[in-house]
Amino acid sequence: VGDNRKRLEDALKDAFEHSDIIITTGGLGPTGDDLTKETVAAAAGKKLVLHEESMERIKEYFKGRALGETQKKQAYLPEGCTVFRNDAGTAPGCGFKTKSGKTVVMLPGPPSELVPMLKNYAVPYLAGGRTAAIVSRMVRIFGLGEGFVAEKITDLTSGTNPTAATYAGDGEMFVRVTARAENGRRAAEMCAPVVRELKKRFGGYVYGTETSSLEETVVKQLANAGMTVSTAESCTGGLLAKRITDVPGSSEVFHMGAVTYSNDIKTLLLGVPGDTLQNYGAVSRQTARAMAAGVRERSGSDFGVGITGIAGPDGGTPEKPVGLVYISLCDGERTWVRKMEGSGAKGRAYVRHLAASNALDMLRRRLLGLGGMENAAYSAEGSGK
Repeated sequence: VGDNRKRLEDALKDAFEHSDIIITTGGLGPTGDDLTKETVAAAAGKKLVLHEESMERIKEYFKGRALGETQKKQAYLPEGCTVFRNDAGTAPGCGFKTKSGKTVVMLPGPPSELVPMLKNYAVPYLAGGRTAAIVSRMVRIFGLGEGFVAEKITDLTSGTNPTAATYAGDGEMFVRVTARAENGRRAAEMCAPVVRELKKRFGGYVYGTETSSLEETVVKQLANAGMTVSTAESCTGGLLAKRITDVPGSSEVFHMGAVTYSNDIKTLLLGVPGDTLQNYGAVSRQTARAMAAGVRERSGSDFGVGITGIAGPDGGTPEKPVGLVYISLCDGERTWVRKMEGSGAKGRAYVRHLAASNALDMLRRRLLGLGGMENAAYSAEGSGK
């Protein structure tokens, strides 16, 4: 919400109607456009009163300098609130209960002030006022579109405790399951049946619940299997290798990453036959297969991945439009290829990210012995379902 009183009032009205806990960040400073405190107090029916300790801290901070009225306003806080000291600045935060039982927490905007105040004061404040434990579990899905997932779990999302809510992000789908109970153990037990049901409904499309990313899942699977991978990338420019090596412990499973943009380098480093490039083009199923096989052979890895495509915004043709990508996985005995298309309108970064994600998904499926290796690749519209 911008520094606009009417917009802030509207946002707060909606928050007070639909939420038990309202947290704001920013707008607590001395300038004229710092409106949060005044607007929140008015919405909650609270008066702003001088907090003497905060005023003394502000005076000490500006010792030897003139203290203007704008600086003093930072020491005025909602009557009866719990004050959060600002250990990295001048504007204190606070927390309070409204007459209707809502909890309000106000924090400063700058990260250097926000983070320590949240950790040292706001979180203990919220925990102290909690009458029940809240536990969440995140079910992570790759390869299905938002609409398809939402349609399949309408019975689960209509529940009240536990609740299930869908989120889309970075080309993946997440379902957050949340339960509230008298303690954390009971809340976790309440989440478990819903998580099991989600896994049952979406099967191999679920890549994890106790993991932070697709690449983390794959690195752990490779490590558990004692296997290794190398990558040959064109349009993704090393993004797949980066995502793998961002995971701690990846040195045990990752041998080599080659960025082979030009045709000559594809032939020189990977052994892609010149006839393949001439007859089918750099962006083709055949070239992707040769890249995957070549990098596997040259690196001595268990798996080789090849990615070639048109990330855009230029370079597309009617036959090979922007967003067309071929992703190949070779294990020495078999070679699979996925075709990804339909995501060009989302932009270059999106195409590259989705191509790398599809490569990781192919590795995951191969390591688990799942089918769907050559499923239509997940793209802008979640093709395949």
